[in-house]
Amino acid sequence: MTSDILINNKKSWDIVAHHFNGKDALPSYGPFSQTENELGLFDNVTLRRVLDIGCGSGHSLKYMADKGATDLWGVDLSDAQITTANHTLSGLDPHLFCTPMEKDVGIPKEYFDLVYSIYAIGWSTDLSETFKLIYDYLLFGGYFIFSWDHPLYPHLKSEDGRIYLEGSYQNEGFVKYNNFKGEDAPMVIPTRKMSTYLNELIKAGFTIEQVIESDVSSIFRSSEEEVSDRYYSLYKARKFPTTMIVKARKL
Repeated sequence: MTSDILINNKKSWDIVAHHFNGKDALPSYGPFSQTENELGLFDNVTLRRVLDIGCGSGHSLKYMADKGATDLWGVDLSDAQITTANHTLSGLDPHLFCTPMEKDVGIPKEYFDLVYSIYAIGWSTDLSETFKLIYDYLLFGGYFIFSWDHPLYPHLKSEDGRIYLEGSYQNEGFVKYNNFKGEDAPMVIPTRKMSTYLNELIKAGFTIEQVIESDVSSIFRSSEEEVSDRYYSLYKARKFPTTMIVKARKL
């Protein structure tokens, strides 16, 4: 089943990739969330070896290069995303792989100072294997940072400004969207509880250093709070975090 999901999602991502050019990329951690400029989760990245899981259009790797990282690696499921990332990172000699994050494609082990994933890790169809691979990629003392939808957020619905819980947070599984981003691009996305993410990190060997249920970024402090029923909205984000951010280390 998971291989079918990966095949389907790969085709669909190639269709919708243009919607995400430069979106959900560092210093942003996610919609309306606090930024790296506010949180300061990354250590000094100068001369560091970095790996981006779900590198998308390459803008987070460009951010890392601008901060001094000199060895840039990335993986993404979408050929279209990798093509865009190579363009974004032109002249920086990146090592980019079009592959599911769950697969071992020969990326060096015990090599990276840091691995990160900005709004991509939740697409993994095998979280246990993904975290094990990331643990293996890291040098001892290296760390992993990821952001994703707060696991309860997808269950929060808004109707005329009234926010309520839909479905069961207890039930993990998969949700299918027939027209992702309004395109003829069906997507299947796993649903998991926060405890699943944290426990899988622990099982993989990580030591969890920080868990952040992000507040709204100060960028939006003076923005008016208009009632909105959109999936992501400032109205909802001020009442419940859109994003969770986790930092874990290999010790």
